[in-house]
Amino acid sequence: MKKLSCREAIREALAEEMLRDDNVVLIGEDLGCYGGCFQVTAGLFETFGPKQIIETPVSEEAIVGVSIGAAMMGMRPVVEIMYGDFSTLAADPLINHAAKMRFLSAGKLSVPLVYRTPMGSGTGAAAQHTQSLESMFTNIPGLKILYPSMPADLKGLMKSAIRDQDPVLFFEHKLYGVEEMIPEEDYLIPIGKADIKQKGNDVSIITYGKTVFTALEAARLLEDDDISAEVVDLRTLRPLDKDAIIASVVKTGRAVVVHEAPLFGGFSGEIVATIAEHPEAFRALKAPVARVCGLDMPTPFNKHLELELPPSHTRIIDAVLTLFRS
Repeated sequence: MKKLSCREAIREALAEEMLRDDNVVLIGEDLGCYGGCFQVTAGLFETFGPKQIIETPVSEEAIVGVSIGAAMMGMRPVVEIMYGDFSTLAADPLINHAAKMRFLSAGKLSVPLVYRTPMGSGTGAAAQHTQSLESMFTNIPGLKILYPSMPADLKGLMKSAIRDQDPVLFFEHKLYGVEEMIPEEDYLIPIGKADIKQKGNDVSIITYGKTVFTALEAARLLEDDDISAEVVDLRTLRPLDKDAIIASVVKTGRAVVVHEAPLFGGFSGEIVATIAEHPEAFRALKAPVARVCGLDMPTPFNKHLELELPPSHTRIIDAVLTLFRS
């Protein structure tokens, strides 16, 4: 085992896949000498050079459009977009071309593209650089949506995403410095499988991305109230591991769904529907499913106000305790 940060885990996954297959190319703004907006690709240019690390002008739509064409011609592009908010600019080629090409070509064409970008809060970057837009894309058939949290998951899922034959949107939280012990040997993590980050018996906290860490802190503090919380890290939003959600809720009988994006229209609604539509999970509920999500407003620039927007461990604990009072 070795200790790597989230940043280092992604970088190592990219390097290993570029060494394994020279059709894997990185494409985006400032990837080379600068090392990427969050320094994820730092040092890779010196190893792989301009043939596998391609600097681009500032045009998210052009970056993704070119990458889709390259993917259809046999390359395996990994696109980096500086902030997830700029996905609105890249949405047309992602939604109207990458997601639909296999269907439109009757399976003759595929788009093995990885689109990676950081989402969410934590940098004091205000309303246009702090959003969580994942639910915009989970509604699009043909796209796979990943949003892992821990370094080991980031590495294993990035490698699987690069080898996948379909377009994968790989969302990263901005806690790039979080460290974890991960395996030394080469490994893959299958897309579409959730992970139980902490086992528990009394309530299921279902989450993904940055709020996995918030949920784990809430679970630790709930032990003081003799409440055993199970933390389910979805890791993949589409395809969604419904079996893991249902199994956890059947075991605990209570569920709290947590994410950074605003509650209204957020991905939590799909998780709640999964529980409600499954007879065994629905019958197991001892209280209504609760949701703890981001506040329904743009992110303020003031760092103290920004801290109030995403779910806190206090809000999660309050939601859990309410389930036990109902």
